[in-house]
Amino acid sequence: MSAAFGADQRHPWLSDSLLAWYFVFVWGVGFIASKTGLQYAAPFTFLALRFCAGIVVLIPLLVWLKPRWPATPAIWMHVVIAGLLMHAIHLSGSHYSQYEGLSAGVVAIILAAQPLLTGVIAAALLGERPTTRQWLGIAVGLAGVLLVVWHKIDIQAMNSRSLTALVVALLALTVGTLYQRRYLREVNLFSAALIQFIASLLLIAPLAYAVEGAKVVWAWQFIVAILFLVVFASILAVSALHILMRHGEATRVSSILYLPPVFAVAAEWLVYQVVPTPITFVGITIVCLGVWLAGLDSAKERSP
Repeated sequence: MSAAFGADQRHPWLSDSLLAWYFVFVWGVGFIASKTGLQYAAPFTFLALRFCAGIVVLIPLLVWLKPRWPATPAIWMHVVIAGLLMHAIHLSGSHYSQYEGLSAGVVAIILAAQPLLTGVIAAALLGERPTTRQWLGIAVGLAGVLLVVWHKIDIQAMNSRSLTALVVALLALTVGTLYQRRYLREVNLFSAALIQFIASLLLIAPLAYAVEGAKVVWAWQFIVAILFLVVFASILAVSALHILMRHGEATRVSSILYLPPVFAVAAEWLVYQVVPTPITFVGITIVCLGVWLAGLDSAKERSP
């Protein structure tokens, strides 16, 4: 992920397509890693340890890389705000909703509204007007996600706390992604990640102690889940998403967020033996069609 070292360094072998597929794979598998980790620690405690591990991983890496740091107090402030939205608030809401027992189907459906929300906000604030084909792709993709996860929907598991947490997570992810794209286009993503982990830890750690007693059941599965989420998701996948946002339109890039539920279904099949239904495979096909439609116009624009 050396493209994340600076603002827009690019290498021939590190294409946007590779970054996109890496992101959707890790983001999808990350749902299963989170599900595993939450079996051993409550949400705030799990996240506090996740941020601690991220800091431990990044410090020696940054000592070796010697990256640029934010140049002004204003940029530092923007880095912190984006980090609290993307990491602390988004992940707290998502993890808490799962911890409260909200089904994977409901979580996937609500978070799948992110590309639609991104299109609306990008049009209003960034002046990016999605085309008719892109709006169609967003709608088709959302319909596909509904088919992928429909069999996991458990209305009985819904409650006001879990739904509120999930809506907060959706808003934080959407606003945080666009905020970082708007204000942090030139920031080094790895140095920014360290700042954001520290800021998020300062917010989450007191909650872990006050609300949950910071209790952990230590197991190798828990440690593997944290390491996977820190290295491959919070550092590399989030960096990949921000690089993609820097290179392309917000609506087109956000449409790939329809794909992680597909990988989550496959990972859940392998890890927890939850067998997909035939309707699920139909939904996967429709999701891919929606993502293709959302990115079609931009692909044409890049063609010589």
